[in-house]
Amino acid sequence: MPIITIKTIINAPAQRCFDLSRSIDLHQISTIETKERAIAGKTSGLIGLNETVTWQAKHFGITQKLTSKITAFDSPSYFVDEMVSGAFKAFRHEHFFEMIHDQTEMTDRFDYTSPLGIIGKLFDNIVLEKYMFSLLYKRNQVIKEFAESNKWKKVLSV
Repeated sequence: MPIITIKTIINAPAQRCFDLSRSIDLHQISTIETKERAIAGKTSGLIGLNETVTWQAKHFGITQKLTSKITAFDSPSYFVDEMVSGAFKAFRHEHFFEMIHDQTEMTDRFDYTSPLGIIGKLFDNIVLEKYMFSLLYKRNQVIKEFAESNKWKKVLSV
């Protein structure tokens, strides 16, 4: 069961980073390469506790759907989204936000299990873990870019 942890330092308030991280609209901007879009549940705005979103995206040449639910929420320091249905056997994505001096340390902890037993583990080792790290890293860079500029105003109500 791989666990991916990524820390990103952002020169912006924790509340802004927290809200950008739960923005459906910014998520779609950050995943433009995989054509990810919200098709059911919460499809725009800010997702909150006990809300679900169903994403459709193209990964490895295959169009896939994944539904996740916000299962824990403590604004502006922490939230968790967990897979309800989709290609993984399971996943839990924890998002932490901590103000350190005038910066936000944003930490993602993505804990997932691939399907297909030993074949899934082999796929993790060869491809999937690096692929997921890259997706999460790119997403965090977009959050950082928007949070540190006026772009955040495009996706968050002022």
